[in-house]
Amino acid sequence: MSHRVLTGITTTGTLHLGNYVGAIRPAVAASRAPGVESFFFMADFHALIKCDEPDRIARSSRAIAATWVAAGLDTERVTLYRQSDIPEIPELTWLLTCVTAKGQMNRAHAYKAAVDAATAAGEEPDAHVTMGLFSYPVLMAADILMFNAHRVPVGKDQVQHIEMTRDIAQRFNHLFGQGRELFVLPEAVVDAEMELLPGLDGRKMSKSYDNVIPLFEGGSAALKEAIARIVTDSKLPGEPKDPEGQALVTIYDAFATPAQRAAFRAALRAGLGWGEAKQQLVALIEGQIGPMRARYEALMAHPEELEAILQDGATKARAIAVPFLKTLRAAVGLRPYTDTAQTAAAKAEKTALPVFKQYREADGKFYFKLLSAGGDLLLQSTGFDQGRDAGQWVARLKRDGLAALTVDAPVQREAAEADIAAALAALQAA
Repeated sequence: MSHRVLTGITTTGTLHLGNYVGAIRPAVAASRAPGVESFFFMADFHALIKCDEPDRIARSSRAIAATWVAAGLDTERVTLYRQSDIPEIPELTWLLTCVTAKGQMNRAHAYKAAVDAATAAGEEPDAHVTMGLFSYPVLMAADILMFNAHRVPVGKDQVQHIEMTRDIAQRFNHLFGQGRELFVLPEAVVDAEMELLPGLDGRKMSKSYDNVIPLFEGGSAALKEAIARIVTDSKLPGEPKDPEGQALVTIYDAFATPAQRAAFRAALRAGLGWGEAKQQLVALIEGQIGPMRARYEALMAHPEELEAILQDGATKARAIAVPFLKTLRAAVGLRPYTDTAQTAAAKAEKTALPVFKQYREADGKFYFKLLSAGGDLLLQSTGFDQGRDAGQWVARLKRDGLAALTVDAPVQREAAEADIAAALAALQAA
């Protein structure tokens, strides 16, 4: 059985080295594994939560798509799409919103951070909170559950959202599954070593901190300039340096083999200067990123190629989303009236079984009879003085089936033996 892996990046800016190491690279590598079905998307609905600049969102979406293709994504094998090209996702978001507790959303990290920031500034707690921000985890859950992803590569700071997705999926399954697992429960996949790549100042690499190393934008010159600004200690060339805790070393580790990591640390402890260390880092990264950058620039120059790829991806994604949403709509009761009637009739036909009926006649004796699912008389008993005697024979027939109909059995066969045998067998199976 194949496993589905899903990854998305919000389209609010250009990508940096942290995005590549934390999300793009592991997701592309996972997509090549046997038995893996991968989904990659530009999270442009999410972008609307924190960006009101249309041109910025449009360019970012294009840049992210080009980055994934340039990074080696096989678009024939995987599904690459824009979130906004799948209208079933916002509809699923609403279905999930209706089963999600507000208290759960109150605990979301992004919401709590916005409240804390407003409170610290002396403003109302929800001064800068939109319903988009507040409900962000539900939209993320819809992204994941629409395609029933088994694994979701995320940074450590996103693990809470996967846990929320699991909670929402479990509640939906409980309320509407009727014994079926409509949604699988996704698992977060976090790289144990490269959870969050540090930026130039040692903090998490983030646009908001202005500490990023560009991935493709600005070419090799921008890469060199950014790495030159990585903060290090003040030790001079020739002085031993402790590599532990240095942002430069952590970034080097993200691109190096185990042997290269060990050699780099040994050189620092032996007195390698920070300037030379930065040059080695540039060479290491450029060796891997340079060829990708050339492909990225070609794609950005030909947006029609990207658009064709995304439209193909949307077609593949909707081939899954459309029928699945139809199932979910029916599960919650959003059904055409004709479907409801047909479903009820089919259910009644499926559950109809033969039946034994026990009763007492005017002569004071107790009787039973076996009727087919359609109401035809199959067996008719003789009279019993006690009701329990009739009941014991009914139990025996249910237990032993046709074998109970010996020559001295107090019943009259009113139908063919095959029909009686089938009816008793149906009761035994039920």
